[in-house]
Amino acid sequence: MAYKISPYLSAQNLLFLAIMLAGCQPSSKENEGNTDLSNGVKFKLITTDTFHFNNFVDCNMAEAWIGDTLRIFPGKYGEDPVWGYATDLKFASGFNADEVFSTPADKYITPSLPLNAPVGQKGLHGAIWFETVYQAQNDSSGRTLYAIYHNENYPETLPFNPETKEGYLDKDWPLGLTDRITPAAVPRIGVMKSTDGGWSWDNKGLFLEDKQPRMILNKHNISKTFAGGIGDPSAVAVGDYLYLFYGEYGYPGMYDPATYTPEKEHSGQCISVARMLISDLDQPQGKAKRWDGTRFNAPWDGIGIPIKSLQIPIENGGGPASSKSGGFHWGPSVSWNTYLNCWVMLMGHVEGQSWIGDKLYISFNYHKDLGIDDHSQKWTKPQVLVQKPGHVLWYPSLQPMNTKEDIAAKNTSLKLGKKARLFFKYSNLGKYFSEYIIEFEK
Repeated sequence: MAYKISPYLSAQNLLFLAIMLAGCQPSSKENEGNTDLSNGVKFKLITTDTFHFNNFVDCNMAEAWIGDTLRIFPGKYGEDPVWGYATDLKFASGFNADEVFSTPADKYITPSLPLNAPVGQKGLHGAIWFETVYQAQNDSSGRTLYAIYHNENYPETLPFNPETKEGYLDKDWPLGLTDRITPAAVPRIGVMKSTDGGWSWDNKGLFLEDKQPRMILNKHNISKTFAGGIGDPSAVAVGDYLYLFYGEYGYPGMYDPATYTPEKEHSGQCISVARMLISDLDQPQGKAKRWDGTRFNAPWDGIGIPIKSLQIPIENGGGPASSKSGGFHWGPSVSWNTYLNCWVMLMGHVEGQSWIGDKLYISFNYHKDLGIDDHSQKWTKPQVLVQKPGHVLWYPSLQPMNTKEDIAAKNTSLKLGKKARLFFKYSNLGKYFSEYIIEFEK
C-alpha cells in the first residue's frame, strides 16, 4: 500500500535527534549505537549494498527450516472489500537465506489455503497474513508447522451476530487507510496448521480477538488505521508455551462516546503479550491468556495490560491509536539472540494518520524464560535503530545470512547470532529490502 505522504521532523527536532542518538543513526559505512544497558551491550549498523526482496511483503516475515531447506511465507490471501481479493500469500525455498530472499516473484509457489466462508457462516472470513511460523518439535521431519496469522475484517465480511457476539456493527464506523471513503478494518490473530512443510494449510481458529464493544468509533476514531482489535503479531516458543507479542488497538473497556477519554484508550495500548500452551494450537480458540498486569490470566478475548516499558508516555508524545497524531510503537518482531543470550525486539513507531512514522526501534529482554514472574514485561526502553526522514517505515525484522554459522544453526527471524541482516519496508515506496547488517557486541 503506497501513500502520498512526506512526514518531516522539524529542523530543531532533527538536530536534537542527531545529538542524542548519533550512535544509532546510520549515515556512514559503520555507525555504532551504544546502548544504556546494564551489561554493556552495543550494536552497530553496517551499510551494505541494497538487498532487494523480490516479492510482495506486508507483514512480519514468517519462515522455517524444513530439513536443509529454508522456506518463507510472505504475502496476503483472502477476501478484502476495500483492497480487493488477494492471492499473494506464497512461499519460496532455498539452501540459505540469501538464496531464498533473492527468489524471483514468478518462482514463488501458491500453497493450498482454506476458502473464505460465506458471510454469516462459520469458517475463515477476511484476509490473512502469516506473521510467524512455529515448527512443531515433536515432528522430526520438520514438516508440521503452525502459522500465526494476522486477519482483517470489516462489518461487510463479518457482520455482528447477536447470538455469538462476534462481528461488527456498521454504525458510526471509522474511515480506513485509502484516500477513498472506505471503512477501517479490524484485525484478529489466528492459527493455521500444515503437516506437509507448508504446501497446504488448515484453519484451526482464533488465538486472540477484541469484540464489538471495544471498537473505537466516530467521532473519536480519526486515525485512518483500525477500528480496534489486535494484530501484527510475533510469536516465540519458551518451554510449554507460545508467547505472542502483538499490537493492541482496542479500547480497554466498553467504548462509550459519552465517557470516552484518550488517556484511558492510551493506557490499554499498544504492544502487549499473551500466551498459549503449545499443546492447544490444534484447538486454539478460547485457550490463550493475556497478561493482566500481574500474570497471564486475562481471557483470550478480554482486556490485557500492555508492556509498560514499550509504551510512549503522553508527556513524551504518546497517544492513543485512534488519534490523528499517533504516538505508539507497533509491529513487534521478536527473536532470541544466541550470542547476546537475550531476546531482541524490533518495532515501528506511529506518529500520524495512516500509520506514518519514519523511525524504527530496538529493545532487549535479558530473561530467557518469559513465564517466570514478570519476565515477559522486562523489556528495555526502546531506542531508535533507524530513521529515514520523509519515508514511512514498516515491518522491521532481523534475518539470517548465508554464512556457515547461520546455515549450520538453521537460524531464522526467530533465532539469530552476532550478526544479522536488517530488513524493513519503505511503505511509501512499496519496497521491502535490506541496507544494513546489524552486529552486536557484549
